[in-house]
Amino acid sequence: MERLIIKVIEIRGKCPVFKVGDKIVIEGPEVKLNETDALCIHAFSSLLPYIIAFRKGVKPKEIGLGTENKAYIQCPDPGPPYTPGGTVVFEVTVVRDETEKSLGNSERGN
Repeated sequence: MERLIIKVIEIRGKCPVFKVGDKIVIEGPEVKLNETDALCIHAFSSLLPYIIAFRKGVKPKEIGLGTENKAYIQCPDPGPPYTPGGTVVFEVTVVRDETEKSLGNSERGN
């Protein structure tokens, strides 16, 4: 099962929800609330399409959002002078379950 660790790496302006270092952890279709520091519906709306793609095996590099296992996405709040908020930049790390890797290799005869 894919596990995504979404970490706040930068805030431009002021964000009322996140601080640098906060994280959101997703495992399968579940937001792991006990491992998640904060959640913002505005930011989540920009993350969700990519969360689904990464869970289906799409690599961030394939869609121009980063490297093989890391993507960089920002929330839609433009911040000053347009809004009193701020833009949050997230680093999304795709972590594949080691058990699944082993099962996948054994099924292919590797």
